Amino acid sequence: MQVLILAVLGWMLTLQPVFAETVYVSNEQDNTISIIDGDSLSHVGTIPVGRRPRGIGLSADKQKLYVAVGDDNRIDVVNLKSRTVEGSLPSGEDPELFVIHPDGRRLFVANENDNLVSVLDIPEGRIVTEVEVGVEPEGMGASPNGRFVVNTSETTSMLHVIDAETLELIDNVLVGTRPRVAQVSADSRQIWVSSELRGTVEVFDADTREPLAKIGFEVPGVPRELVQAVGIQLTPDGSRAYVALGPANRVVEVDARNFKMLRTYLVGQRVWHIALSPNGKRLYTANGNSSDVTVIDLENREVLKTIGVGRSPWGLVVAP
Repeated sequence: MQVLILAVLGWMLTLQPVFAETVYVSNEQDNTISIIDGDSLSHVGTIPVGRRPRGIGLSADKQKLYVAVGDDNRIDVVNLKSRTVEGSLPSGEDPELFVIHPDGRRLFVANENDNLVSVLDIPEGRIVTEVEVGVEPEGMGASPNGRFVVNTSETTSMLHVIDAETLELIDNVLVGTRPRVAQVSADSRQIWVSSELRGTVEVFDADTREPLAKIGFEVPGVPRELVQAVGIQLTPDGSRAYVALGPANRVVEVDARNFKMLRTYLVGQRVWHIALSPNGKRLYTANGNSSDVTVIDLENREVLKTIGVGRSPWGLVVAP
């Protein structure tokens, strides 16, 4: 009998979802969030939100989704259990990307039209201060140790470093033309910045802001001007970086220790932002011009599937 029970339990375990994660995708032209089931890799729902949703992120408790709706000048708050917008938060004018500070209570929001980074206290529902940065701020990143926040300004071509405690701008660093995304490594020691028009990624020492590397990308058969670096994802163990190459329709895998390009993955048209699964085994890409999401199996180094979503998918996040 005991053997039978163990056999049944083993069989039941095989029925559990292998990838219980859920992917949320902002559709810029449809004013919606698409929901993708990570186990079946299918589009399972849509959540209406405000106008022109772009940057999205999960709350600290993973129960809410924050959505920057640029044309409504606010952050919509989506209840993931009911899959409805339960309220909104102030953001400043034309929010594009934001980052949630490790303290879980503050959003740092790039306000593209105002050349500001707004600091939003989530529990209080108010903007506590604004930090002046360069022209057309977009990329936002936070150090995992909570000490600093970074922002990129597209037109000024700068990386801005903000002290997360004093909320003062502490440094401005010239970077490649039209920087899009900034991400801080898991050990808080490096800052990675993508340059859309240069088609490069620059890596800086987080403490000194001294350059450590400049990574260029060449894709056989793709004109140089179409290789445009946009989204960046760094793995928690510091071994890999993944970079979206925009209209080159590729994601490139980089050895994050020696800054060498390893391989590329062919994905959808105009890949913009990318997101890693919580277990690090998959990478999801938002493909703006083909209105779909590509799923990459990182263990087997192959593209698994392309999933149709709404029009002009822009940002995405993976919830456990």
